[in-house]
Amino acid sequence: MVRRIKAKLVLQLRSQGLSGRAIAAGQGMSRHSVQAVIDAAEEAGLGWDRAEGMSDGQVYEVLFPGRGVRESVFAQPDWGRVHRELARVGVTLRLLHQEYQDAAVRDRQPVMSYDRFCRLYADYAAVLGASSRVGHKAGRSVEVDWSGPTMELLDPTTGEVSKVYLFVACLPFSRFAFVHASLDMRQESWLRAHVAMFEFFGGTVPRIVPDNLKTGVISHPREGEVVLNDAYRELAGHYSAAVLPGRVRHPKDKPSVENTVAHVATWVIAGLRSETFTTLSGLQARIRERVDAYNTTPFQKREGSRRSVFASEERPLLGTLPAAPFEISQWVYGRKVGRNGHVVWSKNYYSVPFAHIGAKVDLRITQSMIEIYRGDERLASHLLLPSNTSNKYRTNDADLPEGRGWQPWDRPRIDAWAARVGPATKTVTDRVFESVQVDEQAHDPALAILRLTRRFSPARVEAACQLALRGPVRNIRYAHLRPILDTGQDKTGQSVETADEVGGYVRGSDYYAGGTR
Repeated sequence: MVRRIKAKLVLQLRSQGLSGRAIAAGQGMSRHSVQAVIDAAEEAGLGWDRAEGMSDGQVYEVLFPGRGVRESVFAQPDWGRVHRELARVGVTLRLLHQEYQDAAVRDRQPVMSYDRFCRLYADYAAVLGASSRVGHKAGRSVEVDWSGPTMELLDPTTGEVSKVYLFVACLPFSRFAFVHASLDMRQESWLRAHVAMFEFFGGTVPRIVPDNLKTGVISHPREGEVVLNDAYRELAGHYSAAVLPGRVRHPKDKPSVENTVAHVATWVIAGLRSETFTTLSGLQARIRERVDAYNTTPFQKREGSRRSVFASEERPLLGTLPAAPFEISQWVYGRKVGRNGHVVWSKNYYSVPFAHIGAKVDLRITQSMIEIYRGDERLASHLLLPSNTSNKYRTNDADLPEGRGWQPWDRPRIDAWAARVGPATKTVTDRVFESVQVDEQAHDPALAILRLTRRFSPARVEAACQLALRGPVRNIRYAHLRPILDTGQDKTGQSVETADEVGGYVRGSDYYAGGTR
């Protein structure tokens, strides 16, 4: 480009009576350039009365035809392609200049410098009316936050008014916005809002930029690693994204969503202030309508709207959604695997590979599944048993050892063991099963009785059961038999408990001397 003299300004000052010397001194021009404009104007017959209605470029073209813009000696890039490529993740002007330089060298053409490359791209973006892509990349990140202002939900039965909190998300490149209503700001609501957000966008982004709220971020030290809670980190991993929270008390780290929150207060909260809502679904439907209107409103300083920019430039660059949406989960830590190879959750039993008996495991509970982990290794998965059941077992065949060395306890196995001990023991265990609604509830009480044979002989346990059956108690348990065996009543066949004793069994000196057994 040839540097142009401000010819129109010179003619204007000349019409005001200033000399060429005064114009040059006042405007920092050379006296030669000012005189050249004056001479050219006289030769072309161009006065201020005519030049006033012309642009700077037109005045210069009339005075100095052919001396305007000349072709650059440098190879010219495809600025339209540069603008499109710069919207892609990781693409910078430095990279595009290097690619332009490599292509020009191959074609043996002169190469413009990086500074000129950046300046000409800025001129192209300004003429095009588009914003430069240096600040934000399409499909690169999403900023999320809770809106400070809230809405209300009315219970038509009681007249009670409850708060409704608004989750706000914004794609910084297109400023495309999403708003989701929730009855609280707890972790589960935070995660569900993210799932709804990705479904609304129809794709994923590699970066999620939240605030440092405790439902997502455990700690964000000035120096050191950001610590996320397990559920939020798991959600980000499900959508192949990284969570990069803004710095503490630095809202400008996520300016797009902060600006969108302010707009939501006008478009959604203020726009719906005269309406009363009794259901969350009805409120959410009206919020979607208002957000759609906000997204389709034309920009003031550029062509198109948030929706049009998103659809044409950002939507194609979003990542693919997972085949299944993220499922909200709950983690329980440090549960011990029992000797029966099962771990207890909500009064039900779930199997773990027998090699991990006695180990501490972690449970991940979703709406339909329970997954068992030891460290980072998933040991087993089970369909979740209904919450209104208890003492039910979920056992994977693969969790059992090979062969017949180990089998799960059931009614036939317990009956067979009791029968080997004796008929009285069999009667006692039968009554245990009769006293419960589900057989699994009787497994532990019956096994506790039978395992007395590991401490006392089977003959003594049988004798204790015979003695207990003579008493008034029908539903005999371990607590009834153990004192009989401890005090040696099974040896004599006589109970030491008198009719008026209510404090329990009396232990004699022989018991404390250790000679009873």
